[in-house]
Amino acid sequence: MSRLVVATTNRGKLREISRLLASAPVELLTLSDFPEIAAPAETGRSFAENARLKAFYYARHTGEPTVAEDSGLEIDALDGAPGIESARFGGEQSTYAEKFALIYDALRAQRAASSGLRASEAKATARFVCALALVRNGEVVFEPRGTVEGEIAPEPRGTGGFGYDPIFYYPPFGCTLAEAGDRKAEVSHRAKAFRTLAEYLTSR
Repeated sequence: MSRLVVATTNRGKLREISRLLASAPVELLTLSDFPEIAAPAETGRSFAENARLKAFYYARHTGEPTVAEDSGLEIDALDGAPGIESARFGGEQSTYAEKFALIYDALRAQRAASSGLRASEAKATARFVCALALVRNGEVVFEPRGTVEGEIAPEPRGTGGFGYDPIFYYPPFGCTLAEAGDRKAEVSHRAKAFRTLAEYLTSR
């Protein structure tokens, strides 16, 4: 069984990824196995660029095949924000409750400026995006991508999931991803990308 470094320290993501790659013939390592390695600056201008940057960086420093992901929330009414700044939106130390408040404030301001509609009177279409890069022997060998389309909920709802899940309403389920329970794994952006990766790893 080969080894694979999953280049994230986010515990919520690691829980999801471990389940999604459980069927793949790899021994998973995490960045906690390499505590001496400092995080790189994420200077890419897209999810895919940041995923490649992190995968190359950690593969070089660990000497192991590495998969890195970059993911986030894109809101159409906010020109795709927070986008690649999703984790840093509102500042590195801001809580998700604070990030949610900033998003709702921005949506209200945008709607007031453009149409005068209250926030509750119009839908804010959005999507979660997850880009992966798998680096082995100094080159990118696989780059799956997953997305899930939805809307910004009128208010945060649900205690499951993590990150922006409480404000992401998924119409086919009639609830936010934080309310979706195990069903989230059926449709989430990260699940789609990592299931594709698991299929790739199993076929090698």
